[in-house]
Amino acid sequence: MNKFATVALGAFLFAATPLQIMAQDNTNPFLQAYTTKYGIPPYEKIKVSDFIPAIKAGIEEQDQNLFSITRNRALPDFDNTILPLENLSPILERVASVFYHYESALSTPEFAAMAEEAIPLLNEAANKVNLDEQLFQRIKAVYDSRDKLKLTPVQKRVVEKYYRQFAEQGAALSPEKKEQLIKVNDELSKLFIRFNKNLLAATNQFTVVVYDSADLAGLPESSVAQAAEEATKRGLDGLWVFTLHAPSRLPVLQYADNRGLREAIYKGYTSLASTGEYSNLPVISEIVKLRNEKAKIMGFDNFAQMMTSRVMAKTPENATNLLMQVFEPAVKRSHEEVADMQAIVDAEGGNFKIAPWDYYYYADKVKKQKYDLDENQVREYFSLENVMKGLFDTTERLYGIKMVPMNDAPKYMDEVQVFDVVDTKTGEHVAVWMCDYFPRDSKRQGAWMEQLQSAGIYEDGKYRRPIVYNVGNFSRPAGDIPALLTIDEVETTFHEFGHALQSILSRAPYKSIAGTNVDRDYVEMCSQINEHWAFEPEVLKSYARHYKTGEVMPDSLINKLNASGKFNQGFVTTELAGAALLDLKYGAQPEVKDVKAFEKKVADEIGMPEEITFRYRSPYFKHIFGDDGYASGYYTYLWSQVLEADAWELFQQKGIFDKKTADSFKKNILESGDTEDALILFKRFRGHEPDTKALLRLRGFE
Repeated sequence: MNKFATVALGAFLFAATPLQIMAQDNTNPFLQAYTTKYGIPPYEKIKVSDFIPAIKAGIEEQDQNLFSITRNRALPDFDNTILPLENLSPILERVASVFYHYESALSTPEFAAMAEEAIPLLNEAANKVNLDEQLFQRIKAVYDSRDKLKLTPVQKRVVEKYYRQFAEQGAALSPEKKEQLIKVNDELSKLFIRFNKNLLAATNQFTVVVYDSADLAGLPESSVAQAAEEATKRGLDGLWVFTLHAPSRLPVLQYADNRGLREAIYKGYTSLASTGEYSNLPVISEIVKLRNEKAKIMGFDNFAQMMTSRVMAKTPENATNLLMQVFEPAVKRSHEEVADMQAIVDAEGGNFKIAPWDYYYYADKVKKQKYDLDENQVREYFSLENVMKGLFDTTERLYGIKMVPMNDAPKYMDEVQVFDVVDTKTGEHVAVWMCDYFPRDSKRQGAWMEQLQSAGIYEDGKYRRPIVYNVGNFSRPAGDIPALLTIDEVETTFHEFGHALQSILSRAPYKSIAGTNVDRDYVEMCSQINEHWAFEPEVLKSYARHYKTGEVMPDSLINKLNASGKFNQGFVTTELAGAALLDLKYGAQPEVKDVKAFEKKVADEIGMPEEITFRYRSPYFKHIFGDDGYASGYYTYLWSQVLEADAWELFQQKGIFDKKTADSFKKNILESGDTEDALILFKRFRGHEPDTKALLRLRGFE
């Protein structure tokens, strides 16, 4: 998850002091180690104008330290070759961690303009390291002699990981192919910038203005208040403005009685960044073509083959096979769900066939009919403050850590919250955790976890604890109504904190194998299993309180909530697995000239129901086109769910707060990082190979 991991993976032990760095303006906060508590970036001192000078200074520092490694005449070993790579440039690592965070969460027009200059510089810095022939030969020499050197098992794994990652980045290529790879990578990075800029601009550009209050029928009070505030911000007092940001869009789709309003929002979202000056269609075509070129340079038949070879799946066929095992029963279930919805439409004299913009709305009606569950009523018990309390209490019971507010800590926005994570028994500092939960124009959609500082050994030889953050886009408080979360948003909060826990609790000795620096199709297990505690009756009673009365959620409502737990899984799984299959199909193509036609072709081939679209349509599928993070790897959510489902069954058998089980999960999964093979760690916790049937049981398909 660390976007800079291929450039700086750990801690450096040389003492190079570049003259240019010495000459830099010492007011630039990136140019020296932070003096703040726990090394939190001093946000109040950081200016947009600081980034480029710091990046350039960091590149110079990297170049000097790289020279020191490659010109070392001693035989290559762990201490003189591998360990220095753990933090090749402290300056570059500091500035890059904040840069990539701002790019997603605080991309103001001024920052975005600077980023167009910064990203090519950062990519060039990465290429200098990843494709350095002399450096790779030293790494290879350590790799070849790893069984003869006196290495610990963890050090040996670090050596193997560096060798594999450098080979995957093209270090073993001929000079001619390296030059081709650099060119392709540079072009791809520019396309990623265009894709993300187009998506943000298109999202902010689209609105639906409501003039008649009658058209708001069915919408929650909080959604109406939020739309009124948005209208006032835009100088449209007395009206209501809805946007494509999730807190505005989703309540319309789920609750608005006005079918035309639902259709307008749905079509606005599913055609996002598809037309006009912000269209991502030509960008996608170029990305697909260049990725295929990159795969050919690296010796693979296609991009999907290259990406799956690096993780647990090993081949696109294996990934596709898993997806189809889940997709086909999910589609079958979705047909049953649509039939239930159509029955309601017919009974109400609707005289129309269920369309995609009807799905959320009529699914909610079916849910009320089957379980007598009103999600809007449930939401009144899920204020953000209460949900965070439940999250913190659950974490303390399971893993023995508590969250202590750091009210005076540096922040990049006032609404950001910062916590000191401490051991409940010893009071020892474990990590810093930050959260940023509300939408704004400078923040991309969705929710995610990243880290500003990894656990591991740093340039001074000292072991540091991590600084981790979660970002979301939840409804803001409106008037006297606090931020109220939907069921999905509660799940998202626990999910992303599950990612955070893998970094917070990491005890791996080196940054390259700490926290979430694990195989992509393993990393989602920790986040997905953490979702389960959110809706356990014992946990709900500890935090779910009505925002007006303070009343604990009654047993009757808890029972309804849990009884409906497997409801609508046909839809949820179909849209997710469909998107994952689409992603793999893109990775297998030499080129895609007509993105819309290709998307439709894939939908027809796999049998996507006409009432459901892919979870993300291509022009806003940021996971796979905003960078290479999940490209030909979106399937990993479902791959990880096999592990998650199997692991959760053990907690269900032993008790959701069983100390022995929680301690084992903490030790073998959350603390271990990539110190051992993921399958070995999983089997050590679970006691057997992953059971693929567990996922079908979890989804209610078996």
